[in-house]
Amino acid sequence: MSSVRLPWFRVHIVILNDPGRLIAAHLMHTGLVSGWAGVMTIYELIIIDPTDPVYNPIWRQGSYVLPFVSRLGVVRSIFSWSLGIDSSQGGYWTYETVAISHLILAGLLTLASCWHWAYWDLDLFISSISGNLVLDLLRIFGIHLTLASILCLGFGIVHLTGFGGPGCWTSDSFGIIGSIRNVKPVYSIVGLTPYCYGVISANHISAGFLGSLAGIWHISSRPSKLLFKTLAMSNIESVLSSSIAAVLFSSIITSSLMWYGSLTSALELFGPTRYQWDNGYFSLDLERRVKSTDSLLSTQAWEQIPDKLVLYDYIGTNPAKGGLFRSGPMLKGDGIVQNWIGYSSFEAGNLNLTVRRMPAFFETFPVILIDQGGTVRADIPFRRAESRYSIEQTNVVLYFSGGILSGVEYSTPSLVKSYARKAQFGQIFTFEKRTAGSDGVFRTSSRGWYSFSHLTLALLFLFGHLWHAGRALFKDLWTGINTNYETVALVEYGRNEKLGSGSTKTSAFL
Repeated sequence: MSSVRLPWFRVHIVILNDPGRLIAAHLMHTGLVSGWAGVMTIYELIIIDPTDPVYNPIWRQGSYVLPFVSRLGVVRSIFSWSLGIDSSQGGYWTYETVAISHLILAGLLTLASCWHWAYWDLDLFISSISGNLVLDLLRIFGIHLTLASILCLGFGIVHLTGFGGPGCWTSDSFGIIGSIRNVKPVYSIVGLTPYCYGVISANHISAGFLGSLAGIWHISSRPSKLLFKTLAMSNIESVLSSSIAAVLFSSIITSSLMWYGSLTSALELFGPTRYQWDNGYFSLDLERRVKSTDSLLSTQAWEQIPDKLVLYDYIGTNPAKGGLFRSGPMLKGDGIVQNWIGYSSFEAGNLNLTVRRMPAFFETFPVILIDQGGTVRADIPFRRAESRYSIEQTNVVLYFSGGILSGVEYSTPSLVKSYARKAQFGQIFTFEKRTAGSDGVFRTSSRGWYSFSHLTLALLFLFGHLWHAGRALFKDLWTGINTNYETVALVEYGRNEKLGSGSTKTSAFL
């Protein structure tokens, strides 16, 4: 008997009308995802440096998985370190236990997949009406919806509220007071405010409850013949296309929330968004804080500024500044932040000047100093012969407030120009570049990588949805107009080694 020959892109036909092996394939896929999550968590725990969570946070070190683990309330290691916060969690809520539990789950799912692949012809899958192996797709949908809704409901009631879980990461709009807190569900109009964490648990509880009711209804009821035929409920490829549409929608939503910023993508875990740099979000808040203090000296006011806020007001934390094809974490570009130099204030005579900051998509930008009205008062000219506002001619003086150079004044033109160039990038820091092998080329953060990868997946999901939906809806076209047994037997993929030739049947259809 000759072996079955299938094209590489048709290998999935072996699970068609085979419930046991269809389950096995899904179990193996879930096991691979769970195993990847566990292995990546252990890898990041090995390479991460937790000693300075303020100036060297995990998102600058290129951590991809740990921010998501921390977002769900796990911020502590069994080796007695955390993300810079005091946590009173139980002994089992640690990064290591999360990684090990995912690896154990991956192993169990793999074993279950092998079992279902070997024992595919269970009596459970045999129809009592026809006696054939069948997939009751409507009932399968109801079962999946019910199980997913129970998990959703449990996550909202138990995990987020702290009833049986750690809670979740909560913070303020400037990413300063982030910590793990139990979230009480909010069902009122207060939930429409931008920073109301209660809607997260409330949404999971509501969706889980309603989804459970809908799932039970789909299990216990049957559609009419017209509806069954119209929605192609008997075609597994229509189910596949609908499922791909669901993950397409999810990937677009999650990548958009990550890139533009949302309640669930905290600054302490994923870093700032590019729009906060574009809009001067942190620099305006720094000025507001300095002006609102009771101190008469600006030096003392700047010394009271939180270090996290200072780091956010630096272009090196902008995910749009690093190209997507520059591999490595952020600190591979500029280095590990050591110290904050201080806030740079420039003066020319009686005028207070500010360096025009570099936009996100510029590699080079002219150094110009403007007054409060936006008028150019000094610059570093391209041509000396045509200079009128050079720092040497305008006698610009530099003062530092806060940081390690607090109270220091510079009037030497070469030093003033050097710090003016650095002030284009926002706050000025010193870096340790040797450890990470930094090369001076900015990288993007975990926020940028997540958004890019999930938008890429969304594009693939879109093509997959259209492809399988078209095959499901127009099956009568691609199988021929006269869809009797003989014509279908000729053109069905995998039935004949040579398409269209009834004399070259494969062993699967002998």
